[in-house]
Amino acid sequence: MTVPSTILYIEDDAASRSLVERTLKFHGYRVLVADCGLVGIDLARQERPDLILTDINLPDLTGREITTRLRSDPVFEHTPIVALTAQSLGEQRELALAAGVTGYITKPLDVEALPTQVEFYLNGGSEKLDEKRLGEAQTRYAREVVERLEHRIRELELVNQQLRRLDRMKDTFIQITAHELRTPLTLVFGYSRLLEDNPYIKPILMADPNLRMLMDGMNQSIGRMQSIIQEVVTMSRIMTNQIDLVIGPLDLGNITMKAIKAYETAVAERAIKLTLDRSGFPTNMRGDWELLELAIRNLISNAIKYTPDGGAVEVRAEQTETSVKVHVRDHGIGISAEEQRTIFDRFHTTSNLQLHSTSKTAFRGGGIGLGLAIAKGIADAHGGQITVESQGYDPDTCPGSTFVFTVPLVAEKR
Repeated sequence: MTVPSTILYIEDDAASRSLVERTLKFHGYRVLVADCGLVGIDLARQERPDLILTDINLPDLTGREITTRLRSDPVFEHTPIVALTAQSLGEQRELALAAGVTGYITKPLDVEALPTQVEFYLNGGSEKLDEKRLGEAQTRYAREVVERLEHRIRELELVNQQLRRLDRMKDTFIQITAHELRTPLTLVFGYSRLLEDNPYIKPILMADPNLRMLMDGMNQSIGRMQSIIQEVVTMSRIMTNQIDLVIGPLDLGNITMKAIKAYETAVAERAIKLTLDRSGFPTNMRGDWELLELAIRNLISNAIKYTPDGGAVEVRAEQTETSVKVHVRDHGIGISAEEQRTIFDRFHTTSNLQLHSTSKTAFRGGGIGLGLAIAKGIADAHGGQITVESQGYDPDTCPGSTFVFTVPLVAEKR
């Protein structure tokens, strides 16, 4: 049984694609279609067609540029590439041949002649230019490519300027919004404390458990909001390079113990075994203890969040002559290779938004995707780095993840 020849047709007009596809399929060919140049190039590399038909005017690359790109690959050095286009001028034909096309078919399409034309090129047929006309056409084509490249670069520069302006606007908006939210929230928190300490209300709260529960719930929600706003403020400082280290002597082991203590209730409720090996922690180093505590807390919170109930999280450190590496190892669901490349990006989250939870310690709970970005920003500000190691994502076998937070023993303002 004869295997049908495969033909790839690159055309952005749906009606033209459909007409050519139906015509060639009717005559026994296997037909692939692409609506733009880049998709066509990818499809050609994947399928290795016997012949490629391409329009000249496409939304991304021209048919001539597609031909030049494919001809640079030895796989397509002898593949028939035929221009199927409405550009009927002789100059356009010469430019296409200069770019490396095998032949040139003009529109409007003659569906009765098309199978014969395709068979001609499949059997080795081609169009040629004499050396003089070919050389002149190649010069014009090179000039055209350079002009298009210049135009694209100018477009990209304009878009890049607009993106930078939008990024500055976004950073300014975040800073102003965080400030505007923090001011009234501080007042609300203060008023709630005044209510609790009011001599007339305090006895009522003590006597009524339901009212006490409501007051505690309100205070916890206020604390959660303050934590989120503080994350946004810290991230805005990192984004705008306004993070100012307050460097002083510190005991990183004590700081890590304090960070772990903040999650005692959460790990107890979820039966997670959280262990700390203090042997590798330096007792005397220089850095910003508040920011380092925040970074370690975020790493521990992340480890707890992606470890199933009853699992384990281990924290240890190793010290070199100039730096300390804090390892936060969880036995959780792991991180895919793709996620590992973006996990430290701002507002990145691996959670399913439909299952989003406001808790930062519930299994696969929520958050606004700033914890790891903040930890990275703090490491960078100290002249360090943060990395992640994981064998992949698997909620059944739980391969786990290890985050390594590295900072120098003596940090300097940058």
